[in-house]
Amino acid sequence: MTDFRIGEAAELLGVSADTVRRWVDAGRLAAARDEHGHRTIGGVDLAAFAQTLAGELDDRTDSSARNRLRGIVTAVVKDTVMAQVDIQAGPFRVVSLMSREAVDDLDLHVGSVAIAVIKSTTVVVEKSSPAPGGSKGRNQQ
Repeated sequence: MTDFRIGEAAELLGVSADTVRRWVDAGRLAAARDEHGHRTIGGVDLAAFAQTLAGELDDRTDSSARNRLRGIVTAVVKDTVMAQVDIQAGPFRVVSLMSREAVDDLDLHVGSVAIAVIKSTTVVVEKSSPAPGGSKGRNQQ
């Protein structure tokens, strides 16, 4: 079974380590202590919690699209007809091409909070290779 430290869980959930600690302290997320006294979260527990969080977000929307990445607008490039909007959602950069009119109507500018809603017929899944220093989960089998 894979176990994750608090910081690793936070990175995967797109929140701060302090937020994960608060969830653990409040009993929303189960954690155990490893042999060094560090709190760890089991991969199965983390996956279930991530689904719960996603469900809470889904309950607030009336859309068939379930892939939502909340982030901050980092760049807006407009011409007379089209625009490119870059959003940094946690560690992910999302780039959207849309009409200039849509950007103006939404009042998107650098520093705006925006949600990238992704609905696609094709999703490519890649397995992450361990990062240098082994910061992607513990006890992987």
